[in-house]
Amino acid sequence: MAGKIILVTGGARSGKSVFAERYAARGGRKVAYIATAQIYDDEMKERVALHRQRRPANWPTFEAPYNAEQAMAQAVRCADAVLFDCLTLYTSNLLLAPDAPPDWEERRRFVLDKIAKLLASARQECADVIFVTNEVGLGIVPDNALAREYRDVAGLINQQVAACADEVYLVVCGLAVELKKLAVNLGEGDFNG
Repeated sequence: MAGKIILVTGGARSGKSVFAERYAARGGRKVAYIATAQIYDDEMKERVALHRQRRPANWPTFEAPYNAEQAMAQAVRCADAVLFDCLTLYTSNLLLAPDAPPDWEERRRFVLDKIAKLLASARQECADVIFVTNEVGLGIVPDNALAREYRDVAGLINQQVAACADEVYLVVCGLAVELKKLAVNLGEGDFNG
């Protein structure tokens, strides 16, 4: 029996990672952590350090900036819950990966295919998998093509993961609301709005 897929979304500094960490650890479960961040500057170094300080030392960590489906396959075998933080950093890594196609449409398909592989790996075992993501589409339209591409692909990925998730939480001001319970279902089919 496969575990649950849980998506936790929200804006920057909304409390989504803290909520996801608490959700993963509840009930004394054995938790594995998949980190997607790459440290290129002091700001990211500080963010990573903050996340490390909050996590219990006994959570095995898998670094996965590019081939997260492989890390996921390992993590779901060794834990009751896997915390993946985060989908939006993973998306930016994939968009800018050395092997990413140069054409926008091909690159979009490349990234969405990598997410499909990640989700398939998450369903291999009975571990619950908690994905953290940012809601990036609520602000102004970005002024450059790469930022618009990122926003659009991140939105599609959030929809893709939410569609297969058992639970979806929106975190605002440190408060989480379960969206799937509140969602209106208008029928089957893909919505890529």
